[in-house]
Amino acid sequence: MLTRALNTKPKRSFRYNEGSCRSSLSLCEYDEIFIGCMENELVVPCGGGEMKEDGGFRWRLKDVMWASVGVVGESALGVTEKVVFSDGTCRVLKRFRMVCVRRKGFGRHVARLAAIGQHCDYLVPVRGYLYSKRFKFVVCDYYPMGSLYDLLIGAREHGHTLLTWKKRLKIILDIARAICFIHSQSPPRERNMIMNVHGNLKTSNIMIDVDFNAYLSNYGFTQLAVEISDTHQPKTTSPSRLHEPSSQKNDMYHFGLIMLDILGGPKALELVESCDLERKEDIKAREGEFEFRFEGKDRWEVLKVWNMALECTNRSREARPSIENILLHLS
Repeated sequence: MLTRALNTKPKRSFRYNEGSCRSSLSLCEYDEIFIGCMENELVVPCGGGEMKEDGGFRWRLKDVMWASVGVVGESALGVTEKVVFSDGTCRVLKRFRMVCVRRKGFGRHVARLAAIGQHCDYLVPVRGYLYSKRFKFVVCDYYPMGSLYDLLIGAREHGHTLLTWKKRLKIILDIARAICFIHSQSPPRERNMIMNVHGNLKTSNIMIDVDFNAYLSNYGFTQLAVEISDTHQPKTTSPSRLHEPSSQKNDMYHFGLIMLDILGGPKALELVESCDLERKEDIKAREGEFEFRFEGKDRWEVLKVWNMALECTNRSREARPSIENILLHLS
């Protein structure tokens, strides 16, 4: 089985493509795989969810190496891999390109994020983590439907069925509830960790289940790769996307971009990003450019979300609404 893993190339799917800064190897493609197996590092469970009946750990690094592994997404933060264990359990590994914290800090941070996530139905559960000399990754639940990015790009480029307005609105509401939960965290800061900011909102970090419920992933993961100073500014050299300051106002800007993507796709994003504040009325005049059909009774709802998205993407940070305000008007 180990020989097969070494010789098997992971399949890449357009469904999970996030756009990568550089090419990465799957776990099963490393030449020094035997060293990893000999170390036999433990995958530390979060909340006891990945433990055997006798209380022992279910997985070790060797189990991950022997599993069926394939790269399903890449980003500036790291590589996302689908892993099918020998017992048939399917999970997702978020493997980091770099980390700025040591072993204890990494474990403490992931455990805290996992504990917070257990209290929200709209966050992807964190099941465990591993910190070794060669690999640092977090284990999360797997969603066969993929991400919101997958659904949108599948319809636009591959002829899949378009999402209806009701499903789009449900997804927007689920995302808003997840953001609201995160932004309401108190205390907002713990041991150099910002707890009330997501920091990496995008469609590929929104997972969808078979009932079209949305779940926000990668909550707080950016802080594992980029050191945060007292002013909430990144301190280390890192990929360009990770240079963005972590703040609730920044979260709202990216949530606005997500709403525009859900409503009008690339055309809506290009339209807004190319317009200044004085041309806001021109943007409203083109409100008919949506990529889905909706009945007259839904028109008011669609335009309300459109206007909220414009407010969230205001270039003035202070002019952007809070997530509580967004939910108040959407509910």
